Amino acid sequence: MFRNYLKIAFRNLAKNKLYSFVNLAGLTCGITCCILIGMYIFHELTYDRFQKNANSIVRITTEYSIGGTVVKTPGTPTKAGPLFTRTFPQVETYVRMSESTDPIVVRFGNKTFNEKRFLFVDSTFFKVFSFKLIEGNPEDVLSGPNKIVITEAMKQKYFGNEEAIGKTFTIFSQNFKITGVAENTPTNSQIKFDFLTYSNQGEEWIHLSNFTYLLLRDKTNIPALEKNIISFMKVQTDVPNNQTGNYFIFHLEPLTRVHLYASQEGLSSTVVGLDPDGNIVYIYVLSLIAILILCIACVNYTNLAIAQSSGRSAEIGVRKVMGARYWQLFSQFIGESWLMSMIALTLAIIAAIMLLPVFNEVAGKQLTADMLLNPISLFVLILSGLLIGLAAGVYPAIVLSGFKLIKILKAGFSFTKTGGNFRKSLIVFQFMISVFLIVSTIIISQQIAYMQHKDLGYDKDHVLVLPAVHQNFEDLKSAIERIPNVKKMSAAYEAPSVVHWDDNVTTGSGQNLAIRAMPVDRDIVQTLGLQIIAGTDYTLTDFKAMDTNTVRGEDQHTFFMLNETAAKDLGWTPEEAIGKIIHRSNEPGTIKAVVKDFHIASLHDPISPLIIFLDPKNMFMQTMFVKISGSNISGTLASLKSTWNERVTGRTFEYRFLDDDYNTLYISEQQTGRIFSIFSSLAILLACLGLFALTAYSVVQRTKEIGIRKVLGASVKSITVLVSKDFLKLVLLAVLIASPVGWFAMHSWLQDFAYRINISWWVFFTAGIIAVSIAIVILCFHSIKAALANPITSLRSE
Repeated sequence: MFRNYLKIAFRNLAKNKLYSFVNLAGLTCGITCCILIGMYIFHELTYDRFQKNANSIVRITTEYSIGGTVVKTPGTPTKAGPLFTRTFPQVETYVRMSESTDPIVVRFGNKTFNEKRFLFVDSTFFKVFSFKLIEGNPEDVLSGPNKIVITEAMKQKYFGNEEAIGKTFTIFSQNFKITGVAENTPTNSQIKFDFLTYSNQGEEWIHLSNFTYLLLRDKTNIPALEKNIISFMKVQTDVPNNQTGNYFIFHLEPLTRVHLYASQEGLSSTVVGLDPDGNIVYIYVLSLIAILILCIACVNYTNLAIAQSSGRSAEIGVRKVMGARYWQLFSQFIGESWLMSMIALTLAIIAAIMLLPVFNEVAGKQLTADMLLNPISLFVLILSGLLIGLAAGVYPAIVLSGFKLIKILKAGFSFTKTGGNFRKSLIVFQFMISVFLIVSTIIISQQIAYMQHKDLGYDKDHVLVLPAVHQNFEDLKSAIERIPNVKKMSAAYEAPSVVHWDDNVTTGSGQNLAIRAMPVDRDIVQTLGLQIIAGTDYTLTDFKAMDTNTVRGEDQHTFFMLNETAAKDLGWTPEEAIGKIIHRSNEPGTIKAVVKDFHIASLHDPISPLIIFLDPKNMFMQTMFVKISGSNISGTLASLKSTWNERVTGRTFEYRFLDDDYNTLYISEQQTGRIFSIFSSLAILLACLGLFALTAYSVVQRTKEIGIRKVLGASVKSITVLVSKDFLKLVLLAVLIASPVGWFAMHSWLQDFAYRINISWWVFFTAGIIAVSIAIVILCFHSIKAALANPITSLRSE
């Protein structure tokens, strides 16, 4: 019996080549999309879960309020970890990590590299985290100063196949002994490093420059511990600004939530040693797309199975006459569905493996075929294939096997009056999805374009970012500014795309304000194109006055600039702020200018108050900016490199563009947008296949009617309209239903951005036009083909 069913199934596939191809292509495409999206989602959801103590590790985050302004940051003071370990028995140990925003110069022999993924950590690093050591003892590889652990990739880069343990690097003019070699960090690790070295950071409350992780004892109640920490912090008198009206507290964030949920809680991290944050919302969105694609593929199979059913009435009738029971016919048809889904699943796995490099490039991931080919994944895929086959084939199987024998023998097999509303709902559902995806794709693309081209308040085009040089900075600056096509050069603590420095200012009336701070060189306004709306720019006189000032006190040789938001929060207009004396971290100074607001974070966040102050001794400078013209960029870069090599020793010439820094803020959005666009297009293609199936079915069912109308003189145009009008009504209904759904979904998504586009009516009009146009093309293809057919042939066959 099984062999007979299998033979018939293959015969039907061979007999209906067009339907079989469309059916198989639709299922294969749908399953391939789901596999790739599933791999991406699985990779995102498993971030940091490889850690042995993943469920017992929490990240400390800081929240403080000054003058009513609340600031949340993943940065912590160095005292938090040690103090909580001593105070709370639930805490087993801690580890702090920090890094330089400037690449670290590493030398070995005649090899010199600027290394970015360089972390300074406590000796407990390998006790808290379970990164695997290939060589070295985790108990003592970081037990003291000048010890360093490298990854396999760095071992190969510096030493090839030679032994690395015991050899030394020169860093900061000191020798660091290699004590361990670790495996390369997994791709689903939020913490990524190439170098680890011990750092004795002391204990203080002032600077929020560390990331601190606590290893908790088993079954610790995290919310209860967090509540105790908050209560504990409220009574600490040695904490700056922990006074009436202000507060300074900490929260605990489970390690497994950091990657996907930190950005939702305003705690995203943009440092090199941490992976760019994901977003749980995008996981939901991509999951929805995968489900919708799968639904469309299954609906297509259902429609195609029904469209082919007219040719199987004789077969079903004969089987029923020969005594076939309902469950036997049902088993046959559901078995055919399973066969088709298994063939499609096999092709989909092959296609997914072949497309994986392209998908990795689009998604910015490093997914491998091993994720698919392990026993657990294959079992899940086979089970999913069976469920897909069941979902796609159950309705045709029920209907085909449930018809009464007398109806089949009397009038042939017809679905004209059976399940019509169900099939109409399927086509509405498919085009609802299509219109929704078209609307979403347009709006996401608009928002990404808006972020890329929005006026940020500073000029990020043609600005080179270089690591800061502290010795002979002025000489280097003068030499670089003499290069043709170099307009200006300056320096700052960090790039303006994201300003991390948290500070506070106090006015003469005692008003406090939490503020972001940016130490700069004097030419920063001209180099970055900042706009002064009140006051004047820093001058060489200001710079020299501060440079010779060794005793700050009340001499007022310190000068500040504020942004508009800071002046407003302090209760001043830009003009009123000029000349006012304020204290930044107890350092007095005069407000010299107010600059127009510019974005110092991503567009997810509103503009924060900012203070810009001169740093004449280059104590804080870590980044240099060189503004160049847009002409002869390659020649300008060559001249910059030559000047750099002549004047800077021990550091190779490496640069990036400031607009690249800005674009990295939206890696998650850009990757998700590309994935969304690609898979939305495929979903729309599958929906078109569904309409193709329904139209084919309708034409088959109305072959006799079309033939009679042609004999009676109906034109090609009238027959085309006759066949198409009902489907166009369904497509228009889908547009009407999908438009408000798309508006609500995209409006909710845009709320995550403090600066966003407005949703225009033309987006929905365009989506409707695209959907209707696609439908018309498909409908006209079948309608005109049927209208041009010989009516005698159709009447004879019917």
